[in-house]
Amino acid sequence: MLPNCFYIFNLKRINIITIKKIAELANVSAGTVDRIIHKRGQVAQETVDKVNAIIEEFGYTRNILASNLALNKKFHFAVFLPKSETLEYWKSQAEGIEKAALEFSKFGIVLDYFFYDYNLASFKETVQKVMQFDCDGLLFAPIFYDDSVRFLKEYEKKNIPVVMIDSNISEENEHAYVGQDAFQSGYLAGRLISFAVKNERQVLIFKITREIESTSVYQQRIKGFYSYFEDHNELTHFKFSEVTLKDSGIDQLSLEMFSGINSVFVPNSRAYIVADFLNKNNIKGVRIIGFDLLKENIEYLNKGVIDFLINQRPEEQGYLGINYLYKKLVLQEETERTHYIPLEIILKENYFPVRK
Repeated sequence: MLPNCFYIFNLKRINIITIKKIAELANVSAGTVDRIIHKRGQVAQETVDKVNAIIEEFGYTRNILASNLALNKKFHFAVFLPKSETLEYWKSQAEGIEKAALEFSKFGIVLDYFFYDYNLASFKETVQKVMQFDCDGLLFAPIFYDDSVRFLKEYEKKNIPVVMIDSNISEENEHAYVGQDAFQSGYLAGRLISFAVKNERQVLIFKITREIESTSVYQQRIKGFYSYFEDHNELTHFKFSEVTLKDSGIDQLSLEMFSGINSVFVPNSRAYIVADFLNKNNIKGVRIIGFDLLKENIEYLNKGVIDFLINQRPEEQGYLGINYLYKKLVLQEETERTHYIPLEIILKENYFPVRK
């Protein structure tokens, strides 16, 4: 090495400046710098300006994760969902949530679960428990539309971040949302129904509902479905009819319901009920489009009875919901409030188990 050579390190370029180094440059204590950075205590304005100028020149990024770990800080996230024991879709959501909980637990995240039976009375009872629970963030699936709107309006008083999954009822984007674009998924279903159809087509929208299918997801899918045909007025050979049955009335399915029907759109995860009836009665040539990769739906997809399933990836929704709260509260990052899950079109040819 030549004796007259020397090296200059650009602290801003390599971004390694510390509170201690800022204190040395400003000729103040590290405690004073810490108070200025965190806006605590009284510090002379001249000192504040000097420290801020150094930070501006060289750059300083607080290591939030390290601070949280040093303080052994815990973040409690409340998870407010339907019970998943008998609901395969919600079981997938819960699996995604658990995956995120395991991954982020080392950063102090603790999940507190509030499950309710899939009925309005149980939902209302659980709302009271959630309202009384102190937490840092909430993951919520707003199944019952009107009561969920009232709950969120009251919960806003807590000033706690909320992320919704499955259904977006926050029209003015007050809360975060991870899930499908329900209108777009219905619009996509309309496009799938229209493929390779030249002759007159009788389309049945088959609504097999629980007591709560006034949810925005359900209604938005149907609205999006009709909108596709409204936007393509050249498709004049499509005729539509609707049938609504409560879950308790699925034994009321009849051959007359499907007389002359060429296509069926089921705007929820119960396409397998229609498929089972058609299969048992040896009714061929009816195109069926539904939602979600439930075991029963996959069975009839692989048999060729269901033509298309639109998958909204519930496990990913659960994972990304917790991930949003992690970024928002633990990392203190600005995060997009709305994250639409890409819609997947599943046929028996591209559903992987069919290759086995």
